[in-house]
Amino acid sequence: MIEAELRNGHLFAQLDDEQLAKVSRHAVRKNLDTGEFLFDQGDAADRFYYVVSGQIKLFRATPTGSEKIIEVITPGSTFAEAMMFLDRPLFPVGAQALTPAEVISVNSANFAAMLKESVDTCFLLLGDMSQRLRGLLREIDELSQYSAISRVAAYLLQSAPQESDTFELPVPKQVLASRLSVKPETLSRIMKQLVQNEIIQVKGSKIDILDRGNLKKTADACAIQQDQLQATFHYPCAPE
Repeated sequence: MIEAELRNGHLFAQLDDEQLAKVSRHAVRKNLDTGEFLFDQGDAADRFYYVVSGQIKLFRATPTGSEKIIEVITPGSTFAEAMMFLDRPLFPVGAQALTPAEVISVNSANFAAMLKESVDTCFLLLGDMSQRLRGLLREIDELSQYSAISRVAAYLLQSAPQESDTFELPVPKQVLASRLSVKPETLSRIMKQLVQNEIIQVKGSKIDILDRGNLKKTADACAIQQDQLQATFHYPCAPE
């Protein structure tokens, strides 16, 4: 069963049957309740993870005790695999379930040993990590270019299905605020402003886009990035 589920992941899809069987033998399934921690920042990073169901948030704790959400990982995605290339690696972030979740943990040393036998798989992993680096560089580049309202508008456009103007926010508003690097009260003020301008309607977590054209203008260039990541991390526009 684990082998079949891993086959659905981008990172594992290119493995041959023998390689996938080797990886699966050392893989472990783990079920998490909402709020349960998968690992803490600073823990030994001897495994990486594939999300089968639910949502996992990656975050960094600040000296003041608050947290900055780095990413929300969704089903079909892997994370923390880059740690396998470091000597005595430690997780630079914590991981916690936003919803009931199921993950499969993969032994990093075992996977790294398998990589030594497969040049094609090495290049697949390098390509995946290069995409992530590209996303991080884009976030840094946009750090001083886009306002908070621009980033919120961009996120709404990215979250809305093309065929409908009505959708549910995929994460709680407090999580969304942290991910977009705005304070919760700032996010509330921005949402209220968009409602007052008759661009959107908000009812709980339900969003109705009333004026997609004006929402695009509000998002500016941040909303029309054509090179969004399709693999494991899906970055909204950069934080301030």
